[in-house]
Amino acid sequence: MLLATYTASGRRHVGLVSDDRTAVSPLALSDDAAALGVRAIVEGAAAGRSLPEAGEPVPLADVTLDAPIPRPTRNIFCVGKNYFDHAHEFAKSGFDMSAASGAVPDAPIIFSKVPESVIGPNRPILIDPDISTAIDYEAELAVIIGTGGRAIPKERALEHIFGYTIVNDVTARDIQGRHKQWLLGKSQDTFCPMGPWVATADSVSLDDMVVRCWVNDELRQDAPTTALIFDVPTLISTISRGITLRPGDIIATGTPAGVGIGFDPPRYLRDGDRVRIDISGIGTLENPVSLYA
Repeated sequence: MLLATYTASGRRHVGLVSDDRTAVSPLALSDDAAALGVRAIVEGAAAGRSLPEAGEPVPLADVTLDAPIPRPTRNIFCVGKNYFDHAHEFAKSGFDMSAASGAVPDAPIIFSKVPESVIGPNRPILIDPDISTAIDYEAELAVIIGTGGRAIPKERALEHIFGYTIVNDVTARDIQGRHKQWLLGKSQDTFCPMGPWVATADSVSLDDMVVRCWVNDELRQDAPTTALIFDVPTLISTISRGITLRPGDIIATGTPAGVGIGFDPPRYLRDGDRVRIDISGIGTLENPVSLYA
């Protein structure tokens, strides 16, 4: 099942996407609930409520897709250096503060992005040259927590997942290097494109997912999620050790090799570029790059 958050005729809705991905059927939600996006469905399921009734389908071409969870309730949990090839390319970049302890981490590296960085499909990633001239892309599978919990055992972790979406962990590399940490460089306005919708956990398989990213139709990233250094159950178990996960929490699981910083010289995003990310079983997230007005 695919669940989308979208705007039509000035109102936000949450709906079921058709199997052929050409239409969406609005779910019977109040305006306040619809404002939460798919999070309203996640929280309802966690509380034992059934899926609201669906209305007549409308063409996706006639609506504007929003981020599935337009404003998360708290920071997005993110994972650094979680594919072997990317761990090595990042260690060589000069921006990796942890490289002295080895390219490949021996435990998950967790950081976060603020909720206000989230934008939806086709919204522009904004470059402000007065702040950063080294904007990078990072295609990532994102996990949506369905059932909350603390100290979740690895062997039960998949039971806590509601579904999956796509996140572009956009990064200002110069800010990241200057401040010797990741929050500021990762959390600039528009630096978390998300979408196009959520695929529920029962409709996809982690074993079949491949993450691909194109910049201006040039394939830059291409890796299966089975190549994660720390798999999804490990990430959920690690983060929930002492932190209670809540329904609607988002975990971005890390990016494969092929980011801009991995090239010599680096190939950063520029005004007029387009970034397209596809994850099999979920869909395609595309965003243009523009100068900050």
